[in-house]
Amino acid sequence: MTSLLPLLLALAPASGAASTAPVRGVHLTAWVAGSGKDRRLFLDKAAGTVVNAVIVPVKEYDGKVYIPGVASAAELGTVRIAIPDPRALVADIKARGMRAIARVVVFKDDTLARRRPEWAVTDVDGGVWKNKKGVAWVDPYRREVWDYNLDVALAAAQAGFDEVQFDYIRFPSDGDTRRCRYSHVSHSSATAVAALEEFMALARRRLDEAGVGMSAAVFGLTTTAHDDMGIGQALGRMARSVDALSPMMYPSHYARGEYGLSDPNREPYRIISWGLRDAKRKLGGTAKLRPYLQDFSLGHRYGVPEVRAELRAASHQGVESWILWNPQNRYTWAALSPLSAGEAGPKPGEDEPPARVQKPAARDNPRPAPETSTGTAPSPLPEPAVPPSEPVSVQPDQEEL
Repeated sequence: MTSLLPLLLALAPASGAASTAPVRGVHLTAWVAGSGKDRRLFLDKAAGTVVNAVIVPVKEYDGKVYIPGVASAAELGTVRIAIPDPRALVADIKARGMRAIARVVVFKDDTLARRRPEWAVTDVDGGVWKNKKGVAWVDPYRREVWDYNLDVALAAAQAGFDEVQFDYIRFPSDGDTRRCRYSHVSHSSATAVAALEEFMALARRRLDEAGVGMSAAVFGLTTTAHDDMGIGQALGRMARSVDALSPMMYPSHYARGEYGLSDPNREPYRIISWGLRDAKRKLGGTAKLRPYLQDFSLGHRYGVPEVRAELRAASHQGVESWILWNPQNRYTWAALSPLSAGEAGPKPGEDEPPARVQKPAARDNPRPAPETSTGTAPSPLPEPAVPPSEPVSVQPDQEEL
């Protein structure tokens, strides 16, 4: 498999769909995106802010494909149409001068793993391996899985989306992963990193042929970690094939003691500033950084000051592109105006080094924290309420940091 990588990388030209202009996006749940009336109300609100991009999931971690036109998904019975007319959705987004980005969850796919158990991550004792919540994954080494997900991505491209953002491009981390078995019998961190890199190189080539951009969502702590975190995500190598990388940098999801902070959730400026500082060192600059930022309350109320603090921190690090996430599409619109000259840079003491803020506490989770597959933080923090009329929205790969 890995012998093909140099050829794939060599054949993958720079995407004509990429842009150097800052991308300032919000994530919109599929069920609202699929309703003409509801999405237009949402888009009109966004149009009055600095937002210029909308990210919509067209395939989620449960494996359901939300758009029509994916023959392989129809054959497998994995379609659940939430967006019956994706072209109309894209037209509404573009009519407001915004970039339309389709989000595709890749290897965390409970439905495909059960429909095609031979494609699943298997258990050491046989059968399909499942995480702590009973959710199955597909094998990131399987070429059939790659092709299936690229079918979804290309359907989104044909619907007119400007970019495809891949999520859950990684190996499992929650549950007893020591029991996981893969089609690559000599699985290791090195082979995991190489497999993800090869998948992304192939995706880059196919999406370039379709004329759309490509990005990826990754764990927040990949900006700081010195290894692949046991999941195959090596930030620098993943960056080779994408226009943008989006680390999930929600302060509510950082463990107590991270960066020496007793309560990272109350430190949005420091978490974003220091995480992006580390990412810049890994990537050699800011050109491909487009972090996911928190615009929801979980353990600590987030409003205009907190969201503005995140935006100021990103700007201070030279990162002008970002995506906000809220599970109910209820964004703090009042926070999304241009930063004034007076807001530039940190407030006194706001960006002090960790050691001067507080002595580091013992980390609760030296490795990824427990799963948050419903878009919530690890317990004991409460789950956010979800409108009963709409399925739970899963946030981009943030089940653990």
